[in-house]
Amino acid sequence: MAAAAAPHLSPEARASLPTHVAIIMDGNGRWARQRGLPRVEGHRRGVESVRAVVRAAGELGIKYLTLYAFSVENWNRPRDEVDTLMKYLARYLKTEINELNRNNVRLEAIGQIYRLPEFVQEQLAKTREALSRNNGLTLTLALSYGGRTEIVEAVRKIAHEVAEGKLDPDEINEQVFSQHLYTHNYPDPDLLIRTSGELRISNFMLWQCSYTEFVVTPTLWPDFRKAEFYAALEEYTRRHRRFGGVG
Repeated sequence: MAAAAAPHLSPEARASLPTHVAIIMDGNGRWARQRGLPRVEGHRRGVESVRAVVRAAGELGIKYLTLYAFSVENWNRPRDEVDTLMKYLARYLKTEINELNRNNVRLEAIGQIYRLPEFVQEQLAKTREALSRNNGLTLTLALSYGGRTEIVEAVRKIAHEVAEGKLDPDEINEQVFSQHLYTHNYPDPDLLIRTSGELRISNFMLWQCSYTEFVVTPTLWPDFRKAEFYAALEEYTRRHRRFGGVG
């Protein structure tokens, strides 16, 4: 049987790559259920997809990749599943350091990081430090993240600054508000990919995705690899971004 051809990205897509790609990694549980496996097996296999996409994004020269890894709502899942997810997360953060360093990847995280188990917070800090001198792809993990929570926390910070006399309410605009979000150091996503075919944003980057292009694929996250990533980039290339204008 002939080997499958290597994934190919057209010259047009390479010439118009997004600066920032965000991904809602969905379908791990469904992938496992279809195979009669425990849900955690889907999460374990999903780590391979993370590795493949991070590598592909870095090779292409994409500047920012944000992965929706664990939402604030995910804390409501069964305790044993959450515990396993946290162990997988800490293991990934530790074992992927060499791979990420080889690919010149810098690591960041957004969300209510303080809610993560202490062993995860410690490993996250160690991994971020180990990768801090890299200047290629910035990989951001959204952990214990919620878009509404982010907006509420931004409002709270702004309110404190107004109360302390550090900010005039009349000076509050979209730029000022954006500077109080978790993502104040990054540009808004150009492309949001959602796997598993679900047509919802799931409380992810509600402010930042106001003019983001969405690509939804029926592929479940554990099966998402370089070829599927390239297909999403090709679809992005066919979009005409007008930002409310007429082009």
